[in-house]
Amino acid sequence: MALTFTHADAQAPTVDGTLGAVGSDTMAGLVLRWGEALKQRHPDVKIQFQAAGSANAPPALIAGTTRLGPMSRQLTPDEIQAFTNRYGYPPLELKVARDALAVIVHRHNPLDALSQRQVDAIFSTSRACGANASITRWDTILDQADWPFYHIALHGRNTASGTHDLFQQRALCGGEFRRNVSEHPGTAPVVAAVGESPGAMGYAGYSHLNALVKALRIEDGDGNTIAPSEGAVQTGAYPLSRYLYLYVNAPPNVPLPPAERALLALIFSPEGQKIVRAAGFVPLSETVRQQQARW
Repeated sequence: MALTFTHADAQAPTVDGTLGAVGSDTMAGLVLRWGEALKQRHPDVKIQFQAAGSANAPPALIAGTTRLGPMSRQLTPDEIQAFTNRYGYPPLELKVARDALAVIVHRHNPLDALSQRQVDAIFSTSRACGANASITRWDTILDQADWPFYHIALHGRNTASGTHDLFQQRALCGGEFRRNVSEHPGTAPVVAAVGESPGAMGYAGYSHLNALVKALRIEDGDGNTIAPSEGAVQTGAYPLSRYLYLYVNAPPNVPLPPAERALLALIFSPEGQKIVRAAGFVPLSETVRQQQARW
């Protein structure tokens, strides 16, 4: 579904009100930056964002406690059906940025790359991607002389996170996580835990990486190992690339309220996509941006 915006939508001086949003912790900084930019354009508009995790967006949208649901994963068919049963139409799905899931290790770790089977063998018990055996020790994948650590300490997100769900589906081929994965309510604590422990490995959103950790290259289906660079994330060449989404309760053939229209016009403007990059994410390609909205 394409929305049509005009310059008047983005610049109208009479736009006011409070936009409530519930959803992704991964997108918290991005949504707040969009809110700040929107307030500069329209001083009487503000965003109140509850960054409780992507899993909290669908029930809030269905209950009508919010019209906006930022998510780091797509809605499931069951979630879409529950919304449709309530309102008689599906929620509007908008792709607002590109991101990636990075497998991270301590900055001094000599490991450079993993295959998806190895990632699955490290993080899961089910090995649904086809590995023959589990990997629990560093000496399975590194020479002990190069990395004198024993057990791999695992860190990831909790079940409220869309990052958790997407990593499970994409990296573990839908398998089950190990019970000894330390689950964190936000991405920053995952990065901090791995950065502080040479024996650790974790997964985190591309935007949260820092100098304390190293993102591993991941092998694609052709045997090439791809780093999560901006170019590889934008094109999808990096195997764990993803879109970030904004779901909107938008009745068909009914204009959105002015504040929502102003926000969406901002998101898909060049300024809004510059904010995407400033927040550590990857802007949409021009083709995808134009598919989302026209103005």
